Amino acid sequence: MAGPGFHDHERLKCSDYRTSSAHDHRPEPVGGGPQIPADPTGTKLAVMSSTSAADNARAILRPHAGAGAAFTLTRHDPTPALAPFVDYHWVIEWELTGRPDHIQRVLPSPSVHLSIEPRKARITGIMTKSDFAEALSGTGRVLGVRFRPGGLRPFLTGPVSMFTDREVPIEEHFAVDVTDWHDRVASAASAASAAATADEMLGPLVPPIDPLVDQVAEITNGIRDDVELTRVDAVARRYGIGVRRLQRLFTDYVGIGPKWVICCYRLHEVAGRAASGEDVDWALLAAELGYSDQAHLIREFTAVVGEPPARYARMARPARG
Repeated sequence: MAGPGFHDHERLKCSDYRTSSAHDHRPEPVGGGPQIPADPTGTKLAVMSSTSAADNARAILRPHAGAGAAFTLTRHDPTPALAPFVDYHWVIEWELTGRPDHIQRVLPSPSVHLSIEPRKARITGIMTKSDFAEALSGTGRVLGVRFRPGGLRPFLTGPVSMFTDREVPIEEHFAVDVTDWHDRVASAASAASAAATADEMLGPLVPPIDPLVDQVAEITNGIRDDVELTRVDAVARRYGIGVRRLQRLFTDYVGIGPKWVICCYRLHEVAGRAASGEDVDWALLAAELGYSDQAHLIREFTAVVGEPPARYARMARPARG
């Protein structure tokens, strides 16, 4: 069964942006941070913000795999001053002493992240070559800031594409005392207090409001929410903007073109359906999301995730109790 998009020159291939297998990535263990008391019952994956758990499941690969591990992921709203630029702050805390390392894999997304980790502070651009993975070991805490698509651009003197497929030290682009920030995150009494340090450190650096950020966010959210938007020219028509202007805008503000963003969110949809625990008709889903056929969906998903969607679904579904 053929879908309405992804044909010929307009076919969307996330694998076009990849050069290495998902299994080639060897994440560096993250550990040695502040002592976080473990929940004796075994903490679960927790999400605290207006962002829905369904959105979380679509981006996090095998989201239920962390349910038995001693770590938490919480999300915290930014201050009103940062809200035009930042989606949310996130904090991961873990206690894995005497346990195996936990590797968490996340699908690529059209957002740039800033993170304060036990041994480094970095800006992570959109990673197009594979899913993103982090290995958690020992005990620690990481604070992250997820910028809205386009939200980082007003802080910069150049395009967000300068970070695509790169990680760079925070201090190269933000006038902050990284050592002091590390100390504040490590000594914070709670995840919420750690998240508040992002508001304290970035608040003085807030740039003037840029209306293009809202425009980019509106288009990006539209691509995410409307599975029928499978072609760049359809997106351009929907939002009354020329195709070339749309491509330039996304490269400048998001860091990648709209074609990749469409493909990215369709893969999120596939991963979310697979992890839902419901039976999936892959041929029907391929048609719904605009893939040329079921084989096309399978190839694209496998190229990024490293395994076919049916196999991923068997491994990602929540355990039946």
